[in-house]
Amino acid sequence: MCRWSHGSTSSFNVTCLSADIRCSAAVTTTMNVEHEISLLVEEIRRLGTKNADGQVSVKFGVLFADEKCANLFEALVGTLKAAKRRKIVTYQGELLLQGVHDNVDIMLLQD
Repeated sequence: MCRWSHGSTSSFNVTCLSADIRCSAAVTTTMNVEHEISLLVEEIRRLGTKNADGQVSVKFGVLFADEKCANLFEALVGTLKAAKRRKIVTYQGELLLQGVHDNVDIMLLQD
């Protein structure tokens, strides 16, 4: 906790409250991302197929065009990027675009 002060006590309290809210919002955002990634894993399992090694993959176009996924994910590409950063899925490239990248395989690395 901060020991220095700047301004009045009420100003200091507002600053602390504001920091607490930002911290709380960051935790909530992280939890929402984790939840969306878990939903993404479920949808990849539902729509995908297993390869010879037992890994599940789905084409980006299949995932993007699926009605349930369209209703479930506010930002499918953002959720995919977050899952890729956490090494839960892998795919070629950085940014996937509908049409251009429909045949890109999304490979599930973790369950």
